[in-house]
Amino acid sequence: MVFSSAMFIVRSKTVRFPLLLVISLLPFLSVSAQQQISESDSTFGTYYPIIEQQGVYDTLDLQPMIDNAAPGDTIRLEKAVYRGPVYISTDGLVIDGQGKAIIDGQKKLSVVFINADSVQIKNLLLKNSGGSFDKLDAGVRLKGNYNVVENCRIKECLFGIDIWQCNFNEIIHNEISSLMERSTAIKGDAIRLWYSKRNHIIGNYWHDVRDMVVWYSLDNLFQNNKGEGNRYGIHFMYAHNNRIQNNLLLNNSVGVFLMYSERTIMTGNYIKGNHIGSGMALGMKETSGNQILNNKFIYCTEGIHIDVSPYVLEQINTISNNEISFCGTAIYFHNNQEGNLFKRNYFHNNLLQVYCEVTTARFNKWDNNYWDGYQGFDRNDDNIGDIPFKMYSYTEHIWDFDRNARFFYGAPILAVLDFLERLAPFSSPKFILEDDKPMYHWVDDLNTK
Repeated sequence: MVFSSAMFIVRSKTVRFPLLLVISLLPFLSVSAQQQISESDSTFGTYYPIIEQQGVYDTLDLQPMIDNAAPGDTIRLEKAVYRGPVYISTDGLVIDGQGKAIIDGQKKLSVVFINADSVQIKNLLLKNSGGSFDKLDAGVRLKGNYNVVENCRIKECLFGIDIWQCNFNEIIHNEISSLMERSTAIKGDAIRLWYSKRNHIIGNYWHDVRDMVVWYSLDNLFQNNKGEGNRYGIHFMYAHNNRIQNNLLLNNSVGVFLMYSERTIMTGNYIKGNHIGSGMALGMKETSGNQILNNKFIYCTEGIHIDVSPYVLEQINTISNNEISFCGTAIYFHNNQEGNLFKRNYFHNNLLQVYCEVTTARFNKWDNNYWDGYQGFDRNDDNIGDIPFKMYSYTEHIWDFDRNARFFYGAPILAVLDFLERLAPFSSPKFILEDDKPMYHWVDDLNTK
């Protein structure tokens, strides 16, 4: 819904009262939305953290055990602190910490180096890597295929897991955090994929890290993860054909950012509470052929930020069946972009539904969306409004000249000015978009909960 500065729009009729009252109610509306979302938080990030136990730990050397192992052997570790870094170059080796073993990197390099195939490390606490960005000090440095890192807790490591030019690996049910004494900008990334294909990142929980990054990496799956309190929830760059499914991203600066990354399928994700920095739930820069389906973008500064996307006009971005609500701006266009399809989306309780930094968004296709500011009827009960939904910009013109004017949004003087502009415009308002078949009642049959 676009809140007019003079009135609050209700279906088929107009109820007028000061906008300040509406603004004063927004915190209560947003709290209600957060309460509803929190009920489903437990379905994401099904990690199993390893907790340091009480008592005295023996200190042992793990490297000799690894060096003496044969391909396919399993090393089961007892309760102890094992000195790192450790280097694994034997294919098929399994190291099981049984939920009680710790590998301590002693703040030297990465804690575990894997330069082999089909290795499994699981049920371990990995801690105290070095702090060098040049050396990519991490909990796990991975250079091999078909490896598994499962049910580990990685803490006080600059990077969590670095996946370097390797394929078909599985990163499952891990908890990852970076060096706690550092500020966010100089922490490392939770998981870093570089030129890597067909890896599965499933059920992990990352927090207190910088980003989670996917660069030059194709055909990877990110499913049921939880990222909280970071800069980028997941950042893709030159990374094509990836699938982002059923992830929960909370209180980051940006939820998901697609940068020069094409043919992404993003379904069933929950992104909320992004207000620091740009505050985007989803950012799209020079990216084409993406499918953004059945997601919830809740209580963010911007729902979707679009910058020269699609980059290739023939490869449209399909944005369908999403709920975008309680945001400052639901859809933000950085330019007069065309080539996006917005279909059956649920726009409600946003301060601004669509904002165009330049002129208009009408060159995109808007089809059968629900707009809570729609004024019209549905006389034949087909759940399609009898008249098109048309969006114009009135006092928002002021922000085109000075962005700081947004600070006064909802002030009495802007409320009066907006009312006068709508009653008898002094200049032609900006025509933003037209939806020929607006949905009249929202039908929640999209399995987005």
